[in-house]
Parts: sequence; C-alpha cells; structure tokens
Amino acid sequence: MENLKGACIIGQSGGPTCVINASAQGVIQTALANENITRVLGAAHGIKGVLADQLYDMGQEDPAELDLLQFTPSSALGSCRYKLADPDVDDTDYKRILEIFQKYDVRYFFYNGGNDSMDTCNKISKYMQKVGYPCNIMGVPKTIDNDLSGTDHCPGYASAAKYIATSCMELYQDARVYDTGTVVVVEIMGRHAGWLAGAAGLASWAGSGPDLVYLPEVDFHMDQFLADVKRVYEANGTCLVAVSEGIHYADGTFVSEAKTSATDGFGHAQLGGLAVMLADVIKEKMGVKVRGIELSLLQRCGSHLASKTDVEEAYLVGKAAVEAAVSGMTDHMVGLDCVRDESGYHCQTKLVPLTEAANTERKVPRAWINAQGNGVEQGFIDYALPLIQGEPQRPLEGSLPRFAKLKKVLTTEMD
Repeated sequence: MENLKGACIIGQSGGPTCVINASAQGVIQTALANENITRVLGAAHGIKGVLADQLYDMGQEDPAELDLLQFTPSSALGSCRYKLADPDVDDTDYKRILEIFQKYDVRYFFYNGGNDSMDTCNKISKYMQKVGYPCNIMGVPKTIDNDLSGTDHCPGYASAAKYIATSCMELYQDARVYDTGTVVVVEIMGRHAGWLAGAAGLASWAGSGPDLVYLPEVDFHMDQFLADVKRVYEANGTCLVAVSEGIHYADGTFVSEAKTSATDGFGHAQLGGLAVMLADVIKEKMGVKVRGIELSLLQRCGSHLASKTDVEEAYLVGKAAVEAAVSGMTDHMVGLDCVRDESGYHCQTKLVPLTEAANTERKVPRAWINAQGNGVEQGFIDYALPLIQGEPQRPLEGSLPRFAKLKKVLTTEMD
C-alpha cells in the first residue's frame, strides 16, 4: 500500500447503464475534493482515450452539470469495447498507457465497467506493478447483466430490472385488451446469465407479469416450450412469455437465429431476433396471433424508471473507489455486501481483488429457478425486490428529463 499524490484518470467501458454516470460522478466529485489528487481526467471512450491521449479535464466542468450525471443515462465520457492483449505476448498498449500516465503524472486509475472492463483494469494493474510504476488502480463495477463475481449485485442491474418488470406489467395489460387470443414473446438481454430475464418474474409476483420465463441457466427444449405456451394459452386465452436472449439448447448452441453471425470486440456473440423467431415458430405450430418484442437498448438506458437504491449505490461505489485508492489500496474492485433480513435491506461496500472479479460470470442459482425451468422462485424475488426500490427526484425541463451537458475540454486544448 502506498499513499500517492498525482493526477487520476476515470474511464468507462462496455455497455452503458442508466446509472453508470452516477458512479463516474462519485469518482469525479470525490477526487476533485481530495488533496492527494492534483487533477481529475476523464478518458474519452475508455482505455482507447488513454491510448489516443484524448483526456478531458473534469475540473473545467460546471459543478451543477456534474450533479446531473446521476440522472443521465449512458456513458457520459464515452465507452468502448477494446480488449488489451496479454502483456507477455504484446506489451505495445501497456507501454503507451505507461507513457500517458507518466506524461500527466497519473497516480490513480479508475475503470468503470463489467467483466471485460475488470479484465482490462486487472491487466493494467499487474503491468504497473511489474514495471514498478506507483499507481493505485481500482475497478468500479457496472453491468446490467449482474454477472460480476465478488459482489452481491452490480450497479445498473436494479434499474434495468425495474424497467423490465414495469414493461412486462404494462404488456400484460395490453395483451388482454381484445377478446381474441394473443401470445406475446418478450426478449430480454442476458447472454449467459439470466438475472435480467428473471426480473420479469417480479412482474409475475406483482400479479401482472409473464406466464412463462426462460433463463439461460437451464437448457431450452423447443417442444417443451411449445407445450408450455399451448397449455397456458388454452387455459387463459393469452400467454405472455419472457425469454433471455441467451437461451440455448443442450448442446450449447443459441436458440437465436443470429447465433454467432457477429461478435463484439471481445468475441462475444451479438444476439438478437429471438423473440421474432420464437413468435414465428408459435404461429406456425399453433396458428394463433403472436407478437415478438425485443426490449433491446431501452432496458439499459431507461432512466425514467431508475431505482433510487441503484442510483445511490452506483454513486457510493465510485466514491468508495477513490477513498480506498487514496488510502493506499490498489488492485481491487469495489463490491457491494448486502443483508436482507427481518430488519430490512442493508448494503455497504467492500473490496474484491481484481483477479477474482475479472472474466468470471456469476449466474442465477438453480434453486431460484423452478423445477420446470420456466419461471423463478421466491428466492429470486426476495433477492431482487429490495434493489428496485425508490424513485429518484429527476430534474425536468418542459416535463422532459434534464441531462448533464458536459463541456469535455480536452487536455490537449489547454496545453
């Protein structure tokens, strides 16, 4: 551990959420107020901004605009999907990062993202230790997928879960408007972990949600799926189905037609089109009216349905990352340690080694999915329900949201 004095860089990476900027705000405001941090720099589009020497001077921002970050969705500094090579194979990027760190006397580095972002953070941390450059490096968790290990949950998940549950409750009402039967299939994000699709079960718990919910933790069987839909439809005249985009057959292949036709920068399959594909199958086999709906980006940027708990915890992990770093901690990610008992829900931060957080996926426990694999159990509800609580008091202009407007003054414009 080492107490350092110098500049810091905050970068955002991976898919955005509606509260990732609350974490950035926690980092930026806490860093600006700390005497050990001489300058606060924001990386344009994550680690790519560091490599390209495109850094914003956050001290030039209007404090009132920084306050609005907690209500502003997406990644205000810009994001990226860029995988750093193994430094033992190719250390070109690492040498460039070290050069930039030395140029601006960067002694603190904060990276705000999910699994792959923690991998980036981990690699940079280990490299700086190897070359002997003193820099305290902390991961700030973010992912709507909720699949980071070492933390009870991830900032961003709760608001997406609230959006999904609310949208499913609204669809439930809409699907029952006419006296003719309808099957509605809702496709929800989640490649290998079903935390988001499971959130649709919150709507079912509230009495107005999907009849069937399918998560990737359980192998998918088309014949059984069709039998489930037919059973519900014949009993109720309607059927609302929630499916994770990552549901797969027993051999591991995705049900989605897209399969691996495209990948992101980390080689992950770009999924989509599942709801429409399943709707076509249902229509062909059952001959009923079917709609396929893909929530797509809406579930991760719907800040109008943000959870106040999520916003506050997102800010908290950013703040905690800076406080830990300036106290001498490095090579860790901030995690959340939570208790749910008869006295309510309580959450505090903890520190998780980056090696533990990087490139590991935490999945929904099988015990939280019903025996049939088409719904969630009460254990999931008890876990997720406290996370979606509260309504942020969002500022409005003309009844529309007022988002942060950053000047984004590049350091190169000031030198």
